[in-house]
Amino acid sequence: MSGWLNPSVHRWHGRDIDTNPDQPNPETPVHPDIDPDIDPGRFITQFISVNGIRIAYVRAGEGNACPIILLHGWPESKRIWWRVIQPLADAGFDVVVPDLRGFGESEAGAFGDTVACALDIAELATALGFAHYALAAGDFGGPVAQEVSLRHPASVSRLVLFNSPLPLDATSRSRWQAAGLRTRAAMDAADYFVRQGTDADGLAADLSTASQRLRYIATFYTSRFWAHPGAFDSASVAFHSSPFADAAVLRSSFRPYEAAFQADARSGPAMLGPNPSTETLILYGPSDHVLYPDFDRMAALVFTKHVGPFIVRDCGHFVPWEAPNVFVSATRVFCRDLLLR
Repeated sequence: MSGWLNPSVHRWHGRDIDTNPDQPNPETPVHPDIDPDIDPGRFITQFISVNGIRIAYVRAGEGNACPIILLHGWPESKRIWWRVIQPLADAGFDVVVPDLRGFGESEAGAFGDTVACALDIAELATALGFAHYALAAGDFGGPVAQEVSLRHPASVSRLVLFNSPLPLDATSRSRWQAAGLRTRAAMDAADYFVRQGTDADGLAADLSTASQRLRYIATFYTSRFWAHPGAFDSASVAFHSSPFADAAVLRSSFRPYEAAFQADARSGPAMLGPNPSTETLILYGPSDHVLYPDFDRMAALVFTKHVGPFIVRDCGHFVPWEAPNVFVSATRVFCRDLLLR
């Protein structure tokens, strides 16, 4: 297990502070006049070394009964969970929210595929002393969480999954076909996927300025109709897009897509496939126009021990941001026995 990087010093809104009882409450906004949902300094960012790279994460409810690790997707960072972190902590969870490698404030490392990220999350859990923990994830974080649960079934006590890619193994595909499910999104929604996976350097070169990068990312929260109409106002779009103004962050965020097309972009073989053992809560925001139309029913055929699927009304791709109260209440009920331990 790798050790802490500067274990007594953490980063909070651009300055170093000692972690002692005299420090401000991490839930107190750095700027009181800013909506806490879009305050970058709302939570203390900590750093830890796992697998030789520095991973950034925030934590709330430390010491609570049920650890839960929340995994973001693309084009996201740990900020996509801002609306649910404190409510989950108040419900009794020990909430840990990392930036996946190459995203946000985390270092990139040599690879950015599902396996590399899954190994990071498993080591992060070990480093924090979690023998058992729940995972919640959507988008690219979904395959990462699925991979962790298959590699460490005795450690992952629950999985909350929403609007996520699913395994494309032969068994799953045959089950979907037999059920007559719609397994493909509209082809015109996949242009970004192909470009980011096959011409990442060219796309990065085309987005040569911070303003170009921010405009590109903003489309995924607005005009591309991943979210339910009106779910993101201009301030929220800016909050979620801003980490990608950094050219290196945007370029490294394309690596999961490259791994879908190029074997040499993968750190190792994935275990992704049907999951017969992990208890899984399936949520689906149906306003999502980038995912499989029958995601909910497809996921039910992947996870044997599933609860749901449950449709979240007036919600799209970004469930914890678009429907935070639903997400928190569903997760709390799903894990209620773990919260009592």
